[in-house]
Amino acid sequence: MTTITVIGAGSASFGENTLAALLRSKKLQGSTLRLVDRNTQSLDIVHRLANRLNKEWDAKFTITAHTHHKDALDGTNFVVSAIEVGPREELWKSDFEIPLKYGVRQPYAENGGPGGFIHAARNARPVLEIVRDMEQACPDAWFINFTNPMVRICDLVNRHSKIKVVGLCHQIYIGYCMAGVALAKELGIHVPDGLEGMHADVMQHPLQHEVMRQAVPLLDIRASGTNHFSWIISIHDKRTGEDLYPLLRERFFELDETFEPLTRRIFRDFGLFPVPGDTHLCEYLPWMSDPVTKPWEKFNIRLYDWDVMAGLRDFSLDRLNEMANSNLTVESLLETDSEGALEMIENIAFAGNHYHLAANLPNAGQIDNLPHGAIVETPVHVNGAGIHPVHIGSLPEPVAELCRRELMIAQLGMDAAVEGSYEKALQCLLLDPVINDMDTAKNILDDYLKTYREHLPQFHK
Repeated sequence: MTTITVIGAGSASFGENTLAALLRSKKLQGSTLRLVDRNTQSLDIVHRLANRLNKEWDAKFTITAHTHHKDALDGTNFVVSAIEVGPREELWKSDFEIPLKYGVRQPYAENGGPGGFIHAARNARPVLEIVRDMEQACPDAWFINFTNPMVRICDLVNRHSKIKVVGLCHQIYIGYCMAGVALAKELGIHVPDGLEGMHADVMQHPLQHEVMRQAVPLLDIRASGTNHFSWIISIHDKRTGEDLYPLLRERFFELDETFEPLTRRIFRDFGLFPVPGDTHLCEYLPWMSDPVTKPWEKFNIRLYDWDVMAGLRDFSLDRLNEMANSNLTVESLLETDSEGALEMIENIAFAGNHYHLAANLPNAGQIDNLPHGAIVETPVHVNGAGIHPVHIGSLPEPVAELCRRELMIAQLGMDAAVEGSYEKALQCLLLDPVINDMDTAKNILDDYLKTYREHLPQFHK
């Protein structure tokens, strides 16, 4: 039986989704699950919940809990990492606010822009520590990454360790949702009242999921690019094989202009449909931070609601605790989605044959005109021999150029974090599309390194 180590297991979303999916699996029955989290309270909740599910679902797992990853790596086959240097929302808000002091308003500040750099730099040291320990304890294990910024963290593991890495993200389904809305009439999809767009609004999530649930069985979308910055290469009707791209071009521009206006503009100007929705797409574009034209107002780019999401995180953990205490039913956990972790583990461990819509791997030629070895996102096939990217060919050159800049920035930023190199960190910001002044880049970097000194000791040798 296989051994799975989950690091960052105490996160509410992991407890609800991945944990339940693993323990429901018939193929994984009798496996070993090692739960790791530095937060003893969260770890205790998830451990007790896992024991309840293991018993009630007769999963026959051996489950252990650990406060340090080193105690849970020996001989493991898969390491699922969902770590995040916290407090998550508080730090993200600070990542956004610090550049404001110097006149730079980032569109989102999570995965791109100066915020993307510092977010990745904070997570780099703990991730590197894990994979270095994996090299000793389980050198052949897969590192399945959920930590953002996805491209940067996967690049760190790929270029600075010997461990195999795959990054998983569910953003591809936003592409299905937008296509489903545009093609609703032709496909017979019911679009619920109140669906405004793809932003991270808890009130919008159920409406988005209703459309996705209907669209996925009907559409075959192939997308490629980089995480949160991928592009629909082809879209076909699964029932007839019909090429739906011409119809998508027609119907999307018939939607209300307030529906994902940035996606609409990029689709029009570049001729290719971007997958991630406006609030992720905006992070990588050079035209979204101008203080004079204020494009965030023009395109209605909404910030993440840090306070609401922090409260929701606490609420979710409380709910899991009630489940762990048997005060709540676990019926809702019968339908959860592991965002791909289960599919990777089952099909590698038991020599399956699975096609996965999107995964992040080093570029071995799957996208011809992006740098070799950089982390790119394409469909993949998963079997007993591992995870194999689908060859997509070339992106249109203007789109590839936008992606190349991001990949260069990602690699510079990770080298800076590993080496503690101020020079490379500064270059990373100077090349970022959000930055348009050299002194401003330096001021932001200095403020970040001072503010987050405890998380970034490598820069203060």
